[in-house]
Amino acid sequence: MIIAVTGTPGVGKTTVSKLLSKRLGYEYVGVKEFAVERDIGEKVGDEIEIDVDELAEKMVEEFKGKNVVIDGHLSHFVPSDLVVVLRAHPRLVAERLRERGYPRKKLAENVEAELIDVIPVEALEENERVIEVDTTGKTPEEVVDEIIGLIERGVKKRVGIVDWSEAYDEVLPYLNLGGE
Repeated sequence: MIIAVTGTPGVGKTTVSKLLSKRLGYEYVGVKEFAVERDIGEKVGDEIEIDVDELAEKMVEEFKGKNVVIDGHLSHFVPSDLVVVLRAHPRLVAERLRERGYPRKKLAENVEAELIDVIPVEALEENERVIEVDTTGKTPEEVVDEIIGLIERGVKKRVGIVDWSEAYDEVLPYLNLGGE
């Protein structure tokens, strides 16, 4: 089974993915490391722009028939048996990204992406089986328990459980409205 764990930067993908893979006994694969090791995409400044079609093709080749948890905000572009979209309150995303030293523009883009559901929409466009999990106020263990519970119950689709529209005023200071 291929499980893709995706979401906006700062929602807890890597922590949850590693714990989930350990609990399930699956292999853990980080998208960025996989792409770098196989020379997929190109370096632009400090970032790596990954060709998602090539990424999907190489990952399917390598992991078809294996049990793997794929971690990364592009993992929902890889054909998977299940896509888990992790969500977190946009203010929490902003705080975590600021702690990581994200430039203001990049921080604002990611807060906005979380606020307006960019990743869940992309995941639904690419996949049949998508489950959304709100990580806000939960430990990684609680998030993994929730994911495993959903898998065990055979839940194939659970989306629309998160609505950050009420958070807009609260996260306004983090948004890049001045075009900086």
